[in-house]
Order: sequence, then structure tokens, then C-alpha cells
Amino acid sequence: MTDLSSAAQAVLDAYNSRYLTTVGLAAALRAAADQVVPGNGSRRANEIRADFLAIAAELDQPTP
Repeated sequence: MTDLSSAAQAVLDAYNSRYLTTVGLAAALRAAADQVVPGNGSRRANEIRADFLAIAAELDQPTP
């Protein structure tokens, strides 16, 4: 693999740190939100960030 940007590396590290599970995917989504949509953006940016984080929260829930 070629060298990744710091943003891409943060997402990959978050995903890999959770043993490749839905929890890892949730961690990767949170990392992507942190890298792409900082929490101090415009109203629309904050809505997009909230959407990413809502998906991550859903993936963190245990499956029945």
C-alpha cells in the first residue's frame, strides 16, 4: 500500500483497532467524521457530521 494521508491513516487505524467488526466500522466512521467534518463547521457541516456519528452509534449497538 502506498503512503496514506494522515486523514486516511486515521480512518484505517480506527477500523483496524477494533478487530474488523461493526464496532471497528463505527470507529472508522467516527474517525472519518473527525477528519472530514470538524465539529466547529457550518450548520450544514454539523448536520453531516451528526449523520456520520448517528450511523456509527447504530453500528456500536449489539446485534440480537
